[in-house]
Amino acid sequence: MSELVARTGRHQQRYRDGFRLVAGCIPFKYRGPGEEVVEVLMINSTSGPGLLFPKGGWEDDETDKEAALREAYEEAGVRGDLVDLIGHYEFKSKTLQDEESPEGWCKAVMFALLVKEELQSWPEQNTRHRTWLTIPEAIKCCRHPWMRQALEQGFSKRHTGVVEVGICKSSSK
Repeated sequence: MSELVARTGRHQQRYRDGFRLVAGCIPFKYRGPGEEVVEVLMINSTSGPGLLFPKGGWEDDETDKEAALREAYEEAGVRGDLVDLIGHYEFKSKTLQDEESPEGWCKAVMFALLVKEELQSWPEQNTRHRTWLTIPEAIKCCRHPWMRQALEQGFSKRHTGVVEVGICKSSSK
């Protein structure tokens, strides 16, 4: 059994040209009789309303893909296969400024993660709740514009299916 501890701190964090480097993913699965509906997995933010995709600091002892897989495990409790590079996105963190990035600028690389396993226990299960949503639901619930852009312009172009319109709701862990 793997250890249920998330990495913390910034001592191994990667930076480039004043940007903190971040890696993440849009976890997804297919459902329906012919697996024609695409659902994406979002998690709650620990610093306010809205939902997010798993992402976090890319550390100097891992590749961007390894960092994205680690974040999916730590924050959302899922494992799977990275199937596509969605894109690169710049954003300003409202809460995480530091010596290397005093204004809080970040560069994120995002991947599509086909979920193969949804774990019952994961490192951040006490602070994160998972919610499976259709793409239109996820667009409505997405907290950050850059994540919405990754979903609408990057992910949706490659992973489309029959979609349902719904409302933003939270589910239990």
